Amino acid sequence: MFEELKNFIDASTNLVFFTGAGISTESGIPDFRGPSGFWKTNKPIYFQDFIESEDMRRKSWERNAATKQKITNVQPNIGHLAIADIMSKKPHSHLITQNVDNLHQQAGVPEEKITELHGNSTYASCLDCSTRYELEPIHKAFQEKGELPYCKECGGLVKTATISFGQPMPEEEMNVAQRKTVGCDLFITIGTSLVVFPAAGFPKLAKEIGARLIIINNEETDFDSIADLVIHEQIGKVFSNISID
Repeated sequence: MFEELKNFIDASTNLVFFTGAGISTESGIPDFRGPSGFWKTNKPIYFQDFIESEDMRRKSWERNAATKQKITNVQPNIGHLAIADIMSKKPHSHLITQNVDNLHQQAGVPEEKITELHGNSTYASCLDCSTRYELEPIHKAFQEKGELPYCKECGGLVKTATISFGQPMPEEEMNVAQRKTVGCDLFITIGTSLVVFPAAGFPKLAKEIGARLIIINNEETDFDSIADLVIHEQIGKVFSNISID
């Protein structure tokens, strides 16, 4: 199966990778929906609650500061590095990710070749004018003075640049992801259970337009039956066993 995966990739021109939380677990970041997933021990803070309640905003920033400390030294793993290497050899490749950890960028995938469907947890932005803010000074002011962040440009609420429960999906990113999916000849899903929609609709769309579909995941998914190749193995093991020309 590893040789078959290599052959599919070698023959591809317009390759799209689609990654979920599973690719980052080997870097020490827990997934969200597994037996010990993040949402098993942390109740989600919904977007509307963040907007309307100062208490919820405080809880959100407390959680964010604590999580940031835990993952400060996390590094890309074999899967991230392999994707970056393959994409460097495939000029028309693209990466769609559900992850918010920035590890694909750290591994070397250029920003212009990444579409982040659920945002990015490594910085914050104003909900009104989109001005970007780094997290370190926000965390420092919050922990030392109890200050909540407000935009210096327009006075709007500042939130981590992730998509929260109940928050609309980013329109531009969804459009780019759809365009890249429609134009691909090979779509590879890695480390995603394919249960979160609308994002999970992209592999199905790729198959419908005639692309090859490969699923790499520890557990079965609802789309295994339509895939051209399914690999139920650790991601690091998979990419340790192939070398792309």
